[in-house]
Parts: sequence; structure tokens; C-alpha cells
Amino acid sequence: QVQLVESGGGLVQAGGSLRLSCRASGRIFSGLVVAWFRQTPGKEREFVATINPAGRTYYTGFVEGRFTVSRDNAENTSYLQMVSLRPEDTAVYYCAASTVWYLGDRNPVEFSLWGQGTQVTVSS
Repeated sequence: QVQLVESGGGLVQAGGSLRLSCRASGRIFSGLVVAWFRQTPGKEREFVATINPAGRTYYTGFVEGRFTVSRDNAENTSYLQMVSLRPEDTAVYYCAASTVWYLGDRNPVEFSLWGQGTQVTVSS
């Protein structure tokens, strides 16, 4: 059973940077598609970025070049590097894994494997 554990969240000022990590247990991580989502209270979980086993990436529109998703299969870890953070980026960030890949915004219902989330707070 693969488990995902996020880390790296915290409090940062607007314009600052954070790097989130999503570490997976198990040996099948290299074959999984990893996606990052975020959620604020009262709102639906929204898609941020995704990366496939070969390293191809896709980002949703609001990222605007500020976020970079990557993976290190040897370390069973995916990263979400976030720069130029804005107060509206404040949310709980989740990673999720799937075996399905396509280019486009992903729906959370497509993912059955989730991490516990990590809080990102951007102060103005």
C-alpha cells in the first residue's frame, strides 16, 4: 500500500518562496502520476499541477509560471517549488497519485491516493 506524506508548508511573506515535498512509501512511485491540489475553507479542492513518470508537467492557469513541479524517483518524492507567493495562495496543499495521465486540469475525484496535506500561509 502506497502512502503519501507532504511536508514543507509554513508561513511566508508575500513574494516569498516555499518548496513542498510529497514522499511516497513503496516501490511503485516511479510509475505513478503525481498531482498537487490545494483547498481553502468552504471551497472545493482545486488542481495546481501534475507530473507524469517521465517528468512531463502540466500547470493550471493561475500558476502563471510561479510554481514548478518535479520528481525524484530515486527518492520516491515529488516537489512543488513555489515562488512569488501571494496571499491568495494561502491554502492546504495536497499531493495525490494516480496511474492515469493526460494534459489538462485534473479532477480530485480521479485520485484515490492522497497525502494528509500541508498548510501554506502567505501574509500580506
